[in-house]
Amino acid sequence: MSASLSSEEAARRLGVTRQTLYAYVSRGLIAALPGTDQRERCYSAEAIEQFAASRHRGRRPQEIARTTLDWGLPVLESGITLIEDGRLYYRGEDALALARAGTLETVAPLLWHLPGAEAFAPTPPPAAPAFLDLVGRHPGPAFRAGLLARFALAVEEDDTTWQQDRARLAAGSGALVRLLLAAMLGRPPSAAALHRQCAESWRLDEAGADLVRMALVLCADHELNASGFTARCIASTGAGLHAAIIGGLAALSGPRHGGMTVRVEAQWRGFEGAADPMPALRGLLAGGGDIAGFGHPLYPAGDIRAAAILDGVRHRLPGLDALVAAVFDLTGRRPSLDFALVALRRALGLPEGAAFGLFALGRSVGWIAQALEQRESGGLIRPRATYTGPRP
Repeated sequence: MSASLSSEEAARRLGVTRQTLYAYVSRGLIAALPGTDQRERCYSAEAIEQFAASRHRGRRPQEIARTTLDWGLPVLESGITLIEDGRLYYRGEDALALARAGTLETVAPLLWHLPGAEAFAPTPPPAAPAFLDLVGRHPGPAFRAGLLARFALAVEEDDTTWQQDRARLAAGSGALVRLLLAAMLGRPPSAAALHRQCAESWRLDEAGADLVRMALVLCADHELNASGFTARCIASTGAGLHAAIIGGLAALSGPRHGGMTVRVEAQWRGFEGAADPMPALRGLLAGGGDIAGFGHPLYPAGDIRAAAILDGVRHRLPGLDALVAAVFDLTGRRPSLDFALVALRRALGLPEGAAFGLFALGRSVGWIAQALEQRESGGLIRPRATYTGPRP
């Protein structure tokens, strides 16, 4: 067998149509490689054989346990977020529709299942906001670590008695989100709208502020992603909501989650200034790398959150459409939320690291929602492991 297969050969080996093959690629199940023809993709024969074998393997309990935690079967009941047929819903309401006019403040009570009247009520700033200068606002890992450290310090002495009072729960949860924004922007907490605070700090015009507002709503929750599941695990132990946010931030920082924005930034710099991004992209794939920020297993036809954000920024970013089209030609993958947030940062001239910051700020609402729902269930999340070590 040759080292590589054409699209037609790979589809025939798997017994599927070429459209289904491309869906596998977009979900990240199979990697497409550059072909001899710029418009044609090829596939590793070995990878196709392995994927074919995996589709026919027996469903032993050990295999079920392993795949359940890897884009697998649902493991928890939840009434917060639904991802179905390429669409995203917050408690049954279309997230794209909410993002068209809503704010993070109006969406939060919906996700939290709490009355919205007192959510994000004005709260006094900390008496000594020393956390604001704890770590400088630098890009990359330093920014992510600084955001985590500043927020953790801000709530270190937090009085959590309000978390036992349902009437005060929305206001207290909103105050935590405001503290996170203060840590991100390096300014005292404010009662102003969250996206307005961002716009003021980053000197955005009205259209830019509106793009930030929409992005925050689209980042609000995404079912049992790694950071949301982490927040639930922490809440299941009885820890406070601030602990769930800290855990969510730590999980989000990884390069396979929100930290992917750092990889996107680095790769984008490599394409900058090139009239045709195709040579750089082909070189990246030929070297065994992948293209960060493209493809999402839950959106085979493309991440609708990314599409909505990119629709709003493409006129500000010359070459964006050419880059997206080139990646699709090579891999069959469309932009993910990570790529779209970096595009937003670049289009609005935000400080580097702001893509991760917006992701974290929006998602903090989801972390609180997941934690509150887990509290209601009253159970401790404690799965068992399939032991693979030496027998005693």
